[in-house]
Amino acid sequence: MDDYISEEVHPHRIQPIDSWRILRIMSEFVEGFESMTALGPSVAIFGSSKAQPKSKKYYELAEKTCAKIAEKGYGIITGGGPGIMESANKGAQSAQGRSCGLCIDLTKERPNGFIDYKYEFNFRYFFVRKVMFVRYAMAFVVFPGGYGTLDELFEALTLIQTQKIRPFPVYLVGKDYWKGLLDWIKTTMLEKHGNISQDHFDLIRLSDDPDEIVEGIEAHYRHVKSLENF
Repeated sequence: MDDYISEEVHPHRIQPIDSWRILRIMSEFVEGFESMTALGPSVAIFGSSKAQPKSKKYYELAEKTCAKIAEKGYGIITGGGPGIMESANKGAQSAQGRSCGLCIDLTKERPNGFIDYKYEFNFRYFFVRKVMFVRYAMAFVVFPGGYGTLDELFEALTLIQTQKIRPFPVYLVGKDYWKGLLDWIKTTMLEKHGNISQDHFDLIRLSDDPDEIVEGIEAHYRHVKSLENF
């Protein structure tokens, strides 16, 4: 259980121990920044921890997609757990690519067996891990998942929308799965209430085609390199 809530510490009461917690948080940031710079250009993959090889079509699709991404020389970054994360790391390893897992301390979840040893990192705090995903990934590919998947998706979209980070491709994989959410965002958030603009909606790319996803990531990377060399 995270330090925010425990049987001894009231979640809304500041305790003296909070100041010491800052050092633990800083140590996670420092370790992450120092270690992940060696990973190189990479793509972050998100999706359900419950997807299994024999029962979920997206497990195989994630493996195939990540193998193709890794073949182009990009590392694969996941949350390090089972399900879609496992299949993504598996796809990276099958293509002899860099397979990274940003693991989180959870009682019911353990790192999958397809993470490269030197790229397995463990975090106590979700928010520190989220910074690592955003800072070291040049694209997000989001498969069907739950609250955690949605959290990462909307975190990226918010940072791009508010220009806190340089824009990068955000792909949703699973047209049937995401259709209801996208319809609601378009008809309710955009058209009915105007809470977002069309260009904010257009930040989301929907595709079930691994080749299309890889080509989009490649085009984005070439564009970024051209700006750096300008």
